[in-house]
Amino acid sequence: MAATGRHRRYQPSRINRASLTVTAGGAGMALPLIGAGTSHAASVDVWEKVAACESTSNWKINTGNGYYGGLQFSQSTWEAYGGRRFAARADLADRDQQIAIAEKVLEGQGPKAWPTCSTRAGLTRGGDAPEIAPVRRLEPKSERKAPLKKVTPTTVPTHREGYTVARGDSLSKIAEAEEVSGGWQRLYAQNRAVVGSDPNLIHPGQKLILRVEAPDAPAPQKPKAQPRPKAPPKQQAPKRPAPKRPAPKQQAPKQQAPKQQPPKKQAKPVHATKPAHRTGLSAPVDASTGTPYRKAGSAWSSGYHTGVDFPVPTGTSVKAVASGRVVSAGWGGAYGYQVVIRHADGKYSQYAHLSALTVRSGQQVSSGQRIARSGSTGNSSGPHLHFEVRTGPGYGSDIDPLAYLRSGGVSV
Repeated sequence: MAATGRHRRYQPSRINRASLTVTAGGAGMALPLIGAGTSHAASVDVWEKVAACESTSNWKINTGNGYYGGLQFSQSTWEAYGGRRFAARADLADRDQQIAIAEKVLEGQGPKAWPTCSTRAGLTRGGDAPEIAPVRRLEPKSERKAPLKKVTPTTVPTHREGYTVARGDSLSKIAEAEEVSGGWQRLYAQNRAVVGSDPNLIHPGQKLILRVEAPDAPAPQKPKAQPRPKAPPKQQAPKRPAPKRPAPKQQAPKQQAPKQQPPKKQAKPVHATKPAHRTGLSAPVDASTGTPYRKAGSAWSSGYHTGVDFPVPTGTSVKAVASGRVVSAGWGGAYGYQVVIRHADGKYSQYAHLSALTVRSGQQVSSGQRIARSGSTGNSSGPHLHFEVRTGPGYGSDIDPLAYLRSGGVSV
């Protein structure tokens, strides 16, 4: 399923950060991002000035506000432009590594990624290439092949090894470099929803899952031992029957007149009560709405909000709004962990940014059944449920989700 833009919108403040929407369009494909070159480069001196404005030149800063490092990268931007090949977060990378990723952001988005500080530092495209030598972080094999935690049927895997596609990558190169068991065929099979129907066509910025542990198969049960058949009893010689004695004559009983029973009282007819009207639809969560459907803004790649948000704490029970079949349950890029259900009327409902899943793809669910728990995974500004209703399974076929629920009698 395709990803939408981030929910976070830029608001002027004392510190400006490098945030970027990197995915849009159909089939889960990301917008192509071209590698940084000298035509869009900036010198180290200019980047030092940007860092001085953004973080007072603290290249290891992590204040817990969701932005990291001297140039204040958001986590999604850091991963989309290949930062994980250096470190898990920007504040864990050195200065040269952060500048190398900033060069790619500068080419992909321009100086507007740092709206205020780029102006103060004189950051523009077309400068001199920075003199840096970033070194890719190498993980020990023992760390990459650590045993995975056991996965239960009611939770999503907590140990996933991800990879963000960079320019020049192919599935075969990634599989070889990351030592994926089963080669590129296995890598394609477990990322088909993101890559699409053509394994030879991948795009920079796409997030691939390298390894996911499947739930343990139940141990085969030993057949129960069958009881031994009992030996047949020994046959004995038949006994001679005793001579029959004539039965005594029985006198016919005297017939008595039947007693008359009092007539039974007839029960009063009970009028059947009308059954309560049931629409078959349910609210996805017991909460009021937040960001409405079709709210316009540049924070979303389609130019508007394609669903409706329900601000709820992480772990809130999420229910299916109608009975149907689960067509997708797992990682959905910018949507984080998500569930998509096809209903009998041909409509599709989507539940995104989840923290745990309780259903699997292909499973039949009923209206009001718990299918997941809410969270803040993917491109999310905080814990909430993003809920969509679509006329088709793909991104871009959205309709008003509240109107759909209200047409079924749900008060939201």
